[in-house]
Amino acid sequence: MDPVTGDAGMCAQVEALAHEMARQVGQGLWELPAHDADLARATAARLADAVGPAPAQEALAGIERLEHLREAVAAIAIAVARTHGRLAWFLARAADALTPVLRWRALTAEDALTFGTRVPGADELTDAENAVRRLHAALAEDLDAEPAPAPAHLRSWRAGRTRAPAGAAAPGARAVVRGFRQEDNRGVASESAPSQNT
Repeated sequence: MDPVTGDAGMCAQVEALAHEMARQVGQGLWELPAHDADLARATAARLADAVGPAPAQEALAGIERLEHLREAVAAIAIAVARTHGRLAWFLARAADALTPVLRWRALTAEDALTFGTRVPGADELTDAENAVRRLHAALAEDLDAEPAPAPAHLRSWRAGRTRAPAGAAAPGARAVVRGFRQEDNRGVASESAPSQNT
């Protein structure tokens, strides 16, 4: 099930994504390779540079707040372009949640030639800024959390795969794989290696 609903605000959508990410990491279903971990930390730093604490952001003029939000969206897009697998999927959905930022403008217009953009309300700017802060926390803190041991069916699958001779299935491997594939609808990867991120 998709953890994000388009009817929710931006911060609520990012919160739902962060919750799902924490669940996968905590259950040992998502293990970041070193490259992805470094990219996540670098992206978190860029987000913190773009959108600071609430008092500082809210003291800025609307055009500056929007500029900072666009920088945050750009940082996410750059990160998506530099990775694959779960981290890319997670970041792509976060970027999708922040898409309304790209339809906002800070300048008034005397005519209707604005390409469909509009001036956001102060509450919308605050919601978007809070979404960026929540995404920063997810990338900087939640991904660094120590994962719990993998579920029993994954440990069994990995152990059987490690002991199996080249070209041969480990005893009971077909049953484990069948059981593993049945987990697909609950968000577990369907490929033969459950923790691959590519």
